[in-house]
Amino acid sequence: MKKNMYAWIEDMLKAPKKKAIPVLSFPGMQLLNMSVLDIISDSGNQAQCMKAVADRCDSGAVLSLMDLSVEAEAFGATIKTSPDEVPTVIGQLIDTEEDAANLQVPEVGTARTGLYIEAVKKAAELITDRPILAGCIGPFSLAGRLCDMTEIMVKCYTEPEVVHTVLEKATQFIIEYIKAYREAGADGYVMAEPAAGLLSPDLNAEFSTPYVRRINDACQSEDFVSVYHNCGNTIPLIDSILENGSRVLHFGNAIKLCDILPLIPSDRVVMGNVSPADEFRGGTPESIYADTKRVMAECGAYSNFVISSGCDIPPLSSWDNIDSFFKATVEN
Repeated sequence: MKKNMYAWIEDMLKAPKKKAIPVLSFPGMQLLNMSVLDIISDSGNQAQCMKAVADRCDSGAVLSLMDLSVEAEAFGATIKTSPDEVPTVIGQLIDTEEDAANLQVPEVGTARTGLYIEAVKKAAELITDRPILAGCIGPFSLAGRLCDMTEIMVKCYTEPEVVHTVLEKATQFIIEYIKAYREAGADGYVMAEPAAGLLSPDLNAEFSTPYVRRINDACQSEDFVSVYHNCGNTIPLIDSILENGSRVLHFGNAIKLCDILPLIPSDRVVMGNVSPADEFRGGTPESIYADTKRVMAECGAYSNFVISSGCDIPPLSSWDNIDSFFKATVEN
C-alpha cells in the first residue's frame, strides 16, 4: 500500500525529535560478508543489503544503493568496478555535436538499471515499516559523466547546445527510470546532482535546475517524493535550487548547514551533513559522535532540519562509527 509521503514530510516537520536519515546503503554489505561486486550484480543481494541496514539502524527511511555509474553505463559509458569501492565512470562517451545528436536514449532495464529496479521491488517486500527511497543521478551529473566533467564545464561556455542536447536525453531517461522505481514500490527518490555544485549560479539556473524541475514535475506526487542532493558549495546556488521542485533538500559538508538553513523556507526538509570521508570512513566512534552532536547543536533550532550524512557513506566505513552516529542522534 502506498504511503502518503506529503504527510510523512509534514510529520517530520512537526516532530520535536526526528529520526536520522543518512545516505546509508553500501556498508550493509559488511553485515552480509559481501563485497561491492556482490551487491551491484545481484538484485537479491542488494535487497538483503538494504534489509540488513534497516534491521540494524532505526532510521527515518531506507535508501537503495547510491551508485552514480548505473545510468551512464546504460547509455554506453565504461565503468570501473572493484570489490571495495563504488563503481566509477571512466573515459568520455560524448565530445562533438554529432556525438550528442547520435546519442540514443536507452530503454529502462538496459545494463544494470533493471537489476537496481528489481532490487527495490524485492526490498519493498522485506521493509514495510518506513519509506524506501530509490537512488538516481541528476541530469547535469549524468551529462558530466557522459561528456567528461572537465569537458562539460568548458562546453557550458563554448558549446552550450551540445550540453543541452545531452541534458535533454539524460532527462528523458531519468524520468522513465524514476517512474520504474515507483512501479517497483519505492516511496520516493534521492536525486544526486553533485556536479551542479561546480556551476556558477547562472549556469546552474541554465544547465541543472530546469531539467531537475522537469523530472520532479513528471515524477513527484503525494505518494512519491523527491529528495535533491548536492554536496557542492550550494549557498550561492540556493535561489536556483529552491526552484527545482524538490520538497526535501540534502546538502554535503562542503558548507556549514547552519549557514544555508536560514535561506530555506520552513516547509522544506533540509538534511545533512556529517562528513562521510572524514567521519564515517576516516573518523573514530568518539570523533563522529562529537561531530554529529556539533551539527545537531548548530542546526537544532530549525524545525525543518534532519540529521544525515553529508553524502553517500563509503562501503568500508566502520560500523562502530555508524552505530556511534545513530547513538548521538538519539541521546539528549
